[in-house]
Parts: sequence; structure tokens; C-alpha cells
Amino acid sequence: MSFNLDFPNQEDSIQTLQLNCGEMIFVLGVNGSGKSSLMYHYNIQNYPNARKISAHRQTWMNSDALDMTPSAKLETEKFIQNQDRQQSSRFRDIYAAQRASMTIYELIDAQNVRARDMAEAYDAGDMDQLAELAKVDAPIAVVNELLQQSNIPITISIRANERVMASKNNGPEYSAAELSDGERNALMIASNVLTAPPGTLLVIDEPERHLHRSIISPLLGQLFERRSDCGFVISTHDYGLPIENPHAQILLLRSCSFDGQNVKNWEADLITVSTSIDDAVKRDLIGARRDILFVEGTESSLDKPLYSLVFPMVSVIPKANHYEVEQAVIGARSTESLHWLRAFGIADGDGLDTNQIEIKQQRGVYALPYYSVESIYFHPYLIRKIATRQATVSGDNGEELAESAIVSGVEAIKDHTNRLSLKAAKKLIRRAVMDQIPNDDGLLTGEDIVVRNCSKAIHLERKKELDIAVANVQWDVIVSLCPVHESDALETISRKLGFRKLHEYHKAVRHLITQDEEALQFIRSLFKDLNSKLLD
Repeated sequence: MSFNLDFPNQEDSIQTLQLNCGEMIFVLGVNGSGKSSLMYHYNIQNYPNARKISAHRQTWMNSDALDMTPSAKLETEKFIQNQDRQQSSRFRDIYAAQRASMTIYELIDAQNVRARDMAEAYDAGDMDQLAELAKVDAPIAVVNELLQQSNIPITISIRANERVMASKNNGPEYSAAELSDGERNALMIASNVLTAPPGTLLVIDEPERHLHRSIISPLLGQLFERRSDCGFVISTHDYGLPIENPHAQILLLRSCSFDGQNVKNWEADLITVSTSIDDAVKRDLIGARRDILFVEGTESSLDKPLYSLVFPMVSVIPKANHYEVEQAVIGARSTESLHWLRAFGIADGDGLDTNQIEIKQQRGVYALPYYSVESIYFHPYLIRKIATRQATVSGDNGEELAESAIVSGVEAIKDHTNRLSLKAAKKLIRRAVMDQIPNDDGLLTGEDIVVRNCSKAIHLERKKELDIAVANVQWDVIVSLCPVHESDALETISRKLGFRKLHEYHKAVRHLITQDEEALQFIRSLFKDLNSKLLD
């Protein structure tokens, strides 16, 4: 059996999508991208073979007992089905309490049906049929197994008067209504899914809303395995959930368009199970825009906030080093099925020559023409821009203030050229060694691998260049040759410009970019045609 998951897209056509029993698809997107509306759309589209488990479901139980008659249950079920076909069901549930009662009813009823079938087989003397029925686990036993495997140490049982009871770690029993919010919701989700008729499309909206990742992830995995006779559509904000279910498809919602209060179409991209992409890259892509810029650094380093301002049209994702940046770009670009994705990278220059920079650019990685991101913040052009702004407050001459700061920065480098040259040489040698290691095919040729180490020559050459730049007060050359952040130069320049702390200068540069179009375009120009490619 298959389910229709088609939806109108923003190209005035229908995005066709089918889901078979035993398959699952995660719907991800930021707030306002139309997730709840799409879930409503899928529920209506597959009526009456869909069962909706809502994000705004009630988180408590009015009773732990069977407080609903069979006729009342059937009547309430019709009311709920009618309500779920209304647009208002996206944000309001007037049958929240009844849903909880129906879940308890269906769990107890499934347990009783199994018991009656086994009793009838026994009374008829049909031991073969009894043996077959006994092979199917009781619903309560399945629920308990799922809870244990989902890091919830409770056991559910049905006692006299059809009461649902719980015990923790085999302790004394208590009412299931007294379970914690997370425990009750795990029980409700499990019961809802396990009692669904075969061939049901289970539409689960934001299961993580009331459950911790350590619970919901294994719980969903177990439910998928148990109910291979159903299909699953899961809307979630948790990007980790689809990563932990590698056989799932992922529908990335980008945006939606409204006709009054109702969504009329969606913009979305599909990552299918046939897509060859490793988990690390997939984790980066989920929730990102169609253009992705991998940069060196971490979430809290200087790179991401700067590049996010300079290239606001892309998602900026930090990576630990230049090697990880290159691998991320290569990994994303190698997946041809992701035709909507465009990945680029920015790596520190680290003293690369023009030829090396050009080779990396051909792979989609733009190397800084300077040593590191600090070289952008403290480029002479931006130092002069900041000095001019500071001078309007202090009354100083902006040009003189900038030159004084630059001279002071060069002076702070003068006695450290050997140490900084060694640092630069070490990084260059490490990169050169890595570049000499063959790829997988090269390793299989059986040829000897010779790694050349020219560290002494590189160090001497780099120190010579740095000494000349210091002697000639060429700050722009200095920031391209060595890690100036490993000296007092940057703090010295910041103080000369009137900033008490280095981070205050960094903030001033980022603020400048938001207000000065010339400064913004200057930084973009450092990366040749990257900005124009991102605008294509």
C-alpha cells in the first residue's frame, strides 16, 4: 500500500511524492515554513487511512481507567475525524481529553481482543491456533519493551476495573495518570502507533515537543521497526532525528505562500534514501539554505559572525580547519542528486602561493589572500576606516591615528619574527605533507610514498620576508605572512585606536560592515568572484 504525499509547489506545479508502508519521511523546516499546514494537508489527503498525533496534544490523562463505552468511542472517533479535517486543527484541539481516553481505550481493547482470541482457540481445542496467537506479543508487553529500550524504566500493567497502572524499576504500582509528562507522552505515542490498523499513515507532529532526545529517538526507531505495515510522516525541529534514521527520506521545507489564512503552496527539497551522502555532511545541510558556505573556526570564533555579515545570502557553517572545510565542500558537491545544493568554502590563506589558491578555488574553496581571518579585521583599509570613525569622537586626525596604530603593531612584531616564522612554516609543512599523501586509488598502486620535508628552507625564507616587511613597515604584507594573533600586535593596535578590549574592536569592525557599503564591498573583493557566484 502507498500513500499520496503530493503537494503544490511554488513553481505552480505539483510536487509528486509517494510513501509506501514500511517507509518514513521527516519534514523539517524553520518556524513559519508551513510544517503544520503540510501535516494537515497530508492527513486530509490520505483520509480515512491516516492517524494524526498532534504536537499540541494534551499532556495529561483524566483517568487511568477505561472511562469510555464502545459506542461513545465510535461516536467520539467520528467527531475527531471531522475536527481533524478542519483548518483550525492545525492550532487547536477541542478533543484533546477525548484523544487521551481513546488511546487508553484502544490499548486495553487490543489487550482484551488478544486474550479473547486465545481463550476461544483454547476452548475449541485448537492448540495450533493458540500457539500461533501466542507468538504475537501482547500489546502491553510491546509497550513495556519499547519504554525500556527508550530509557524509560517503567512497566505498564492492566489491573482490576481496567485500570492502567505503572511501576518504576519494579517498585510499587501507582496510577499511570501520575506518570511524568515525558513518560505519559511516550506511553501515548507508543499506544497510538501500536494500535493503528495496518495500512495507516501515521502523521506525527513534533514528537520532541514533550520528550527528550534520549527518549524520542530510540522510541521512534523501535516503532518504525514494529509497524512496518504502516507509513510514517514526522514533522520535527530536531535535525538529529532523521540523521539517526538513515533509511528515512527528508523533506526540507524552505518557505510557503498563503492565500488568506491558508497555505496554497510550499517550497521544499527532498533528500531521498538513494542519496549518497555521509551523515556529517547531511547534518550540515539539514536546515541550511540552498547555498552553503563552510568556513574555518567554531560557532564562537571570529569567522562565522564576519562571514555571515559579508555573505548574508547563505548559511555559514563553521568547520575545525581548512581540511574539514575542503572535505565538506567536496562531499556536498559530489552528491549530484542534490541538484538544489551549492556548497562553497573559505579557508585561511596560511601563506599559500597564488597557484595553490587558484587550485582550491577551482574546487569551490576560496582561500584568503592573507594568513587568517584576523588579517581581515586588521587589514590596513579597515584600520583606517575604524580610525576615521574614532577620530570623529576623539577629535584626532583619523589618518594620523591609523598610521600610529599600524606603526605600533609592526613594532610589536619586530622581536618575534623568528617565532612567528616558525609557526607559519610548521603550518605550511603540515599542509604540504598532507597534500603529498595519495588518494585511495594512489595508495593501491603499491608505489613507495616519499614525503619531502623542506621545513628549514621554508622557515628561513618566511623569516627573511617577514623581516623585510617589518623593516619597511608593511603591515599588509605582515598579516599575509604570519599568525599576527599570536603576538601583542592586535591588542596594541586596538588600544591605540581607543578600544579597551580586543573584542570591542572586532565588534566595531562588524558594525562598520553593516553601515558602510564600501567596507562591505572591499571585504567581498578579497574573495574574487565568490559573491557574484552566490548571487547567481
